[in-house]
Amino acid sequence: MNNSDTKIYENIREDVLKRLDFTREVDDEEIKCIIGEETVKNLNGINFKIQERIELEKSIFNSLRKFDVLQDLIDNPQVSEIMINGPKNIFYEEAGIIKKSNLNFASEEKLHDVIQQIVGKHNRVVNEANPIVDTRLPNGSRVNIVLAPISLNGSSISIRKFPSKPLEMDDLIKKCSITEEAAVFLKMLVKARYNIFISGGTSSGKTTFLNALSQFINSDERIITIEDSAELQIQGVENIVRLETRNANVDGVTPITIRDLIKSALRMRPDRIIVGECRGEETLDMLQAMNTGHDGSLSTGHANSSRDILYRIETMVLMGVDIPLPAIRSQIASGIDIIVHLGRCIDKSRKVLEIAEVNGLKNGEIQLNKIYEINSENILIKCNELINQDKLIMSGVI
Repeated sequence: MNNSDTKIYENIREDVLKRLDFTREVDDEEIKCIIGEETVKNLNGINFKIQERIELEKSIFNSLRKFDVLQDLIDNPQVSEIMINGPKNIFYEEAGIIKKSNLNFASEEKLHDVIQQIVGKHNRVVNEANPIVDTRLPNGSRVNIVLAPISLNGSSISIRKFPSKPLEMDDLIKKCSITEEAAVFLKMLVKARYNIFISGGTSSGKTTFLNALSQFINSDERIITIEDSAELQIQGVENIVRLETRNANVDGVTPITIRDLIKSALRMRPDRIIVGECRGEETLDMLQAMNTGHDGSLSTGHANSSRDILYRIETMVLMGVDIPLPAIRSQIASGIDIIVHLGRCIDKSRKVLEIAEVNGLKNGEIQLNKIYEINSENILIKCNELINQDKLIMSGVI
């Protein structure tokens, strides 16, 4: 908007706010009607095109009822990520390419209003005392917020969007993210209740792949999902409990951590436990769950390779307890059966780069058996057979 349009926008918005009755619930249609009436009054005698007026009314509605200048990006199905670096710098990812938006917030205060609107929808608190928070949008998109002055260029928002309809394994095969042969192999492992850990870098598709894997879970099983901010979209299972952490706040509300939720989940008679992401001391609880009869559990973590995720798991366990490394490695080797490693290729595509079997301990080191790996032509090829087939045989899958 130019200065003149901005002034008109502010005048209409102010007139609309004066007419709103905050003592009762006002629905969207009533607000749109008021916006239309005030727009007609303010544009009287001003040459404004019909399309410009429609956009003006939409912008005012979004600022009052939705997420202001972000709403168009949130509604655009082609946009997969939105990055706000202060009020004047908004970037977004579309088709794997990061672009700068020509939109911006009028001020840091306007940006802060939107932040409070986002966190308020899920009972989160972000303020000077608690300047960093993870939450989600009503459509399930993941949100990370860091307030100024911790974020030096103004408050920061990072929004990771997820498709309204979760991608299934067939969709990933069509996108060449995985071969059909490897997908069939993983389907057998899920059916046979192997414990699977998905690793990968940032934005490699770990959550999307976990959702796709979950479609192979039998519909009669009881699933408990545990996440910082609920974003998993488990399909085809009715008996499901979704648990989400809670932050502490100044009103004395105590925090509920992933560790707390895993311990509670063990008392809820789960067939499988799915932890959205392990990134700290809760990893030990996840390993213990995998080692205490909850076969078929799934989780994800950040790493650069299948070998690296083993080292990261060791480090994450040590964040919470001081136990000997051999004991940790024994827990990992007996708890995790399969590691699926994902990554982003040079062409921005997301692919399964490796599927490896955790094959016990030898001389104090965890042994990995690579079953599938990506070749120089970016094709996932089989390189070894699964060594431990006991669960496949016991479950009748083979």
